[in-house]
Order: sequence, then C-alpha cells, then structure tokens
Amino acid sequence: MTEATATGLKDSQDFSNDVAKKLQIDPRKVKAAIRLLDEGNTIPFIARYRKELTGELDENQLRDIAAAYEAAKALAARKADVLRLLEEQGVLQDEAKARELRLAIAQATTVAEVDDIYRPYRPKRKTRASIARERGLGPLAEWLEGAARSTGYREVEAAARAYVDEEKGVSTVEDAIQGALDIIAETISDDANNRRFIRTATFRQGLIRSVAVDPDEQTVYEQYYDYSEAVAKVPPHRILAMNRGERDEKLKVSIVAPEDAVVERLLRRYGGLPDEGGEPTVGVLIGRAAADAYKRLIAPSIERDVRGALTEAAEERAIDVFGANLKSLLLQPPLRHRRVLGVDPAYRTGCKLAAVDETGKLLEVGVIYPTPPQNRVAEAEAKVLELIQRHGISVIAIGNGTASRETEAFIVQCIRKYQSVPGHAGADLAYVMVSEAGASVYSASPLAGEEFPELDVAERSAISIARRLQDPLAELVKIDPKSIGVGQYQHDVSQSRLGEKLGAVVESAVNQVGVDVNTASPSLLTYVAGLNKTAAKNIVQFRESQGRITSRRALAKVPRIGPKTLEQCVGFLRVHDGENVLDSTPIHPESYPVVERLLADSGVDADILRDTASRQAWLAEIRAAGLAEVARRIDVGLPTLRDILDALERPGRDPRDDVPPPLLRTDVVKLEDLQVGMELTGTVRNVVDFGAFVDVGVKNDGLVHISELGDTFVKHPMDVVAVGDIVKVRVIQVDVAKGRLGLSMKGLGKAPSLSLRPSATASH
Repeated sequence: MTEATATGLKDSQDFSNDVAKKLQIDPRKVKAAIRLLDEGNTIPFIARYRKELTGELDENQLRDIAAAYEAAKALAARKADVLRLLEEQGVLQDEAKARELRLAIAQATTVAEVDDIYRPYRPKRKTRASIARERGLGPLAEWLEGAARSTGYREVEAAARAYVDEEKGVSTVEDAIQGALDIIAETISDDANNRRFIRTATFRQGLIRSVAVDPDEQTVYEQYYDYSEAVAKVPPHRILAMNRGERDEKLKVSIVAPEDAVVERLLRRYGGLPDEGGEPTVGVLIGRAAADAYKRLIAPSIERDVRGALTEAAEERAIDVFGANLKSLLLQPPLRHRRVLGVDPAYRTGCKLAAVDETGKLLEVGVIYPTPPQNRVAEAEAKVLELIQRHGISVIAIGNGTASRETEAFIVQCIRKYQSVPGHAGADLAYVMVSEAGASVYSASPLAGEEFPELDVAERSAISIARRLQDPLAELVKIDPKSIGVGQYQHDVSQSRLGEKLGAVVESAVNQVGVDVNTASPSLLTYVAGLNKTAAKNIVQFRESQGRITSRRALAKVPRIGPKTLEQCVGFLRVHDGENVLDSTPIHPESYPVVERLLADSGVDADILRDTASRQAWLAEIRAAGLAEVARRIDVGLPTLRDILDALERPGRDPRDDVPPPLLRTDVVKLEDLQVGMELTGTVRNVVDFGAFVDVGVKNDGLVHISELGDTFVKHPMDVVAVGDIVKVRVIQVDVAKGRLGLSMKGLGKAPSLSLRPSATASH
C-alpha cells in the first residue's frame, strides 16, 4: 500500500481514475479533461476547442467530470482530516489497529462511510454509555460480550455485584447490568458495518410515510394525508412535496424501516437471542442491547441519513429539470426584424406600454387603463392604435402576469379594429403571451436603473417584455436565473446549488449562440467563457471610447484581458462585417492557420470565403474528398476540421434559428369555450417530473400528464417536450370552477413550425 493510499490523499491521476470509474468514461479522456480544468480552462472552451484532447466530451460530460473531481477532492480531504484526528487522539499508535483503519478509510467511497469509520472515536457529548464508562462499568460490558450466551442471569448478577457503588451512582445490580448494556448498545451502534448494512436495507426495503397533522383541515397536501411508498421508488417531486408539507406543519413524515429484519441480523451477528420473557441469559441481554442499539441509537440516525439522501437526490433532480427548462427558454428563437409593443398588464395602476424598434431601442412609453376598476377602454384603444400606426408595430408582447387575460382580450379587440380600417385589412399584426417571470426583479435592479434612469419600474418591465420576444437570451441574462420561474419547488432546494447550476446553464447557452462584441450588453458579455464583470464592462467602455471593434485582434488592447482570458473568450465573440471574415464565425483564431492551409491545399484564394455560392461548392468538394484524408494533409484533428467546415458552411448561423418561432395569435379563447375533444395548438411553458404545462390561450396553462404525452411509455416528460415547444394537444378535461384544463398529446405530438393559434371552432 502506497503512502498516498494509506493517508487517503491522491494526486490528480488517481482522482481521474476514480472519476472515470464513477462516470463510466474512458480514463484517458477524464485525465485530459481534469488536466485542462486544472490549467484554468473553462468548460465551454474545452468542449468546443479541445475536442482532440478529450475525445469530444460534451459540456454535460465535462461538468459531470468537474463535479465528480471536486467531490473526489472533498472525500480525500475528509479522509486526511479523519486520519489526522485519529493520529492526534493516539488511536493509530497500535500498528495493527492503524493498518486496519487506514485500509478501511482508503477503501471508503463516500464521506458518510468515512464518518461511520470515525464514529467510535469521535468525541461525544454525554451519553448513557459514556456515563456508564465513567462509573467504571466498562469491564462488566467486556465480560458480558465475552461470556457464553447460555450463561444464566444469576451468574450475571454475581459478576455485576462487584460494580455496585453508591458513590459512583451505581445503586443496584440492575443499574450495573443496564449500564453495561448501554455500553454494548453504543458499541453496536458505532460499528461502521452495522450502519452500512442498515442504511442499505432501509433504502431497499423501507417505506416513506406521511400522515396529516389535522386530518380534517383542507390543504393542498391532502393526497399525502395517509400516504406511503417504497423508499426505493418514490419519485423526487413527491419527496419535495412531503418536505414542504412538513415544513408547513401540515404533514408528519417518517421512514418505516424493515425493523424486524434488521434486529434479527444484529442478533445473529452478536449471538443475541430474542427477549421472550422469563429470566434472561447473557444471550437475551445481548439481544436487548442490540435491539436498543437499533431503536434508540441507529434508527433515528439512519432515518436522518435516508431522508437527507432522498432530499438531496430530489433537489438535484429538481435543479436539473429547472436547468433544462431554463436552457430551452434561453435558446428560444429571437423574433428578428419586428417592431414590438410591450404591454405590462395591471388593474388599478394601468397597463404600461413600451414601443421598441427592431434592435430593441426604446421608441416611446405610455400607460392605458382598459381593465377594472377604470375600464377606460375607448381611450386605451385609441392610444394603442396610435402607437401601432406611428411606429409600424407588427407584434404585441403581453406579459402573462396579473390582469393578463383581460389585457389579452382588449388587445385582440385592438387588432380586429386595426385590421378593419381600410388599407389595413390583412395587416401583419399579431400578439404573443410572454412570460414576465423576473421582469419585476430586473426593472427594480440597478442595471435597469442605469439603462432607463428616467423611467419608472413598470415602464422598464414593459420594455423587458418586448425585448424578451425580440431576443430572449440577451434580455433574460439580465435577471437572476432563479427568478425566471421555469422550475418546480425552486424555493425548496439548495439555493447555492441551484444558483451554481443555473449559472452554468446560462453560460452554456450564451457560448453556444455566440455574442456580437459590438452590440452585447455587459450582462451578456459576463457569461462569455473567461470573462468576468470587470472584463465585460471594459469591452463596452473600449468600444464606446475607441469606436466599433473591427477585429478579434483588437480585443487584446482591452484592459484586463490578458492572453489566457483572450484565449478562452475570443472564439465565442463575433465581429460581424469586420476585417477578417473568420471573425464572424465560431472558428477560434488559433485555427485561422488551419483555414489558410485548407485554402492552400485546395488551391483557392481567401476571397472564396466571402462568396456564398463559391464557398458552398468548395466545401462540397472538400467533403467529397474525404475528411480524414484532408485532415491528414493539412495536419489537423478530424473534430476540429469538422467544426471548421460547419462554421464555414453557415458563417452567421444562429443555432436558435433551427427552433420553431414563437406562437403568434390574433384571437383569444376562454376556458368556457373549450370542450372535451377539441384539438388546439399551444406553447410549452414548463416541464416537471409528472408532465408539461401548455399555454393554449386560456387563463391557466393546461396540464399534459406524463401518461398523456405520447402513444408509448414516456420515462420522463423531457424525453418528449421542452420549454418553448409548439405542440398540438387535445382537450380531455375542463373544470371551469377550479380553472383546470387537462390535455393530451396522444396521437398528435409537436406542431409544425408555423405561427398558429387555437380556435374555439376546432375539430371535435
């Protein structure tokens, strides 16, 4: 056994083997990834520009490796800490004991296992066992453990009589025996093997159970008033629901462990016997100690462990779902070349309006009062029609918050009125319901104050709503991802872990799309790989003071952007219509010489890159020649060559353009209009473990339960739909009183990439 193994410490090579085994990834790829991470490279950079080294690991795999690497280092640190504590306590002075403990710690695969090993040596507060030891009952406990299990009670009494001592608090023989059994119970409880077995048995055979605190009280937790399910099968969202009910003091939640099987196992291991009454033998006394160890000491601890593990897994699942939903939302296609009127609905304070041009520049703000209590509909209608006419508005973005459906009905009237005017018949004018989650957070933020210091909070919200439609990614990065509201139980999970996950999701989305260095806001630039807030602000200040940035090379002149930072970020920054056509592509400057060799190998001039038809013909010839052979001739890795060719195929490609555009509407539907059997088209607003919520134009989103998502078994809703998807659905339940709508996608599926709307006259 090496010294590193003996101490529980490992170098990065050892960590890479552990991580590779845990994630079932080629150790060579993991080793390369860890080395690149240790060198300070960002995950988006490694995933995009170091494919040859990592064997084309994607971002998700790299993030898993990074997380497992940090966990491995934390485990090693805990092992080292425990060994240090054992050394300080003198436990390791016995060579045989030291060898046994070092080996056990080295072989432990989780922090919980390490803590179980250390448990017998951990300084304890006063316990029944520690008090018994202070009273000198340790030798009696040892005698009982070593005695034949058939030894009668009278012999036990005789042995215990020697330990009766009023001054020490041992008044009777029974006190002495009980104290010795307390010591034995704690020894059994502290045994790492026992805890490992019981924890595993509870996970595999236990139940989680919840009951009502007040069975007569009506709450949202009624389905959990008398509920139980196997620990091994309970889905994550139910764990979080029960946890919330417990926090709200509406539920009592517990773990029902396989107690009989556990106690029987302990009795067999320690030679104990069931307590059947009568005069106890040593075996029966040991059995009592084993049962006491489980019920009093082990079971509560294991229940906390199991509840904690279930909660941690449920939280991680909820965070993953939130992250996936957020990425889908961020990668929604921008609505380009449209002038938009943003509407922030409200009742008493009026609906705030903001007209923006094709670039998101504010043209005009206003306020109307078409909703109760003022109901100044005619005046509001005149104002909206005036703005549409004056600014050439073609799309109206309506926030989906308070008063949204009343505002939607009003906007539909405005659209009809506008299109009824001579000369406007058939005019390109529609509306979209836009999620306004987090808009109020942005509008009250210092950032919004800097952008629009002269406007009030609601007016800023209307601008944000309009811009969300034009470019969701650019606008949503201004908001704390936790405020965007596309998850479930987001306030019940670890906020630090949620923030970490969502930050990574935003970073991934921004770098996947790329950023125009001449138009991006500091908020957007901050998420570019390698850049921080200071560097992002410096880029904006540089272009404001020096004028438009015309090449990626110029970024080296920006303060606080050194060689390493530039290496990480430059491939994700785009310079359109600049000095070098490659600066507008995802091709990294380090690969520009590869493009030059590719041109030379084909005997063509660089001007071919600026002519679409010639470039496409040239690329087709290269692909026909065989990429492996071309890569060999120009001395470049095959993955890099493929990426270069893809980038040259569509230099200005935005991956969001491959997603269906937002669902534009010109009419409104009420829940009362719907009937079972109608087929509608809607937008997926949220995806959770048990289904998907779809906006079909009525007040509340309808639920497509997981069992209704497809014609075949669906393991998880995300296998079928994502936030922002346009889908066809069939109405299967309408509950007007409760405002609930049940939908099905069976036999339907995703809608074509068209701007459609639901119709109250849809087929039955």
